[in-house]
Amino acid sequence: MTKSGLIEKVSEKTPHISKKDTEVVVNTIFDAMTDALKRGERIEIRGFGSFQVKVREARDGRNPKTGEMVNIPAKRTPFFKVGKELKEMVDDAPTSAGSERTGSD
Repeated sequence: MTKSGLIEKVSEKTPHISKKDTEVVVNTIFDAMTDALKRGERIEIRGFGSFQVKVREARDGRNPKTGEMVNIPAKRTPFFKVGKELKEMVDDAPTSAGSERTGSD
């Protein structure tokens, strides 16, 4: 699902709100979540999961093309941990024909 697909779905569930206003609401939620993560705050959505920022320490790596050693600086990266209820709902959902993975990939 894309952001526009999410806006469309929310708009269908709230016919009394215009699609443009629905887009503003969805964007406001995403902006608030982004701002919270920038501040290092943890976001928890019960039944869905939690977002937090993890720090990846600086390390030495290797350029795969040249083999030259390079310094990879520390960085902060967003991390999502799925909630128990969502995990169970996804696990209990029927598998669609095209989405099942096989060992031949």
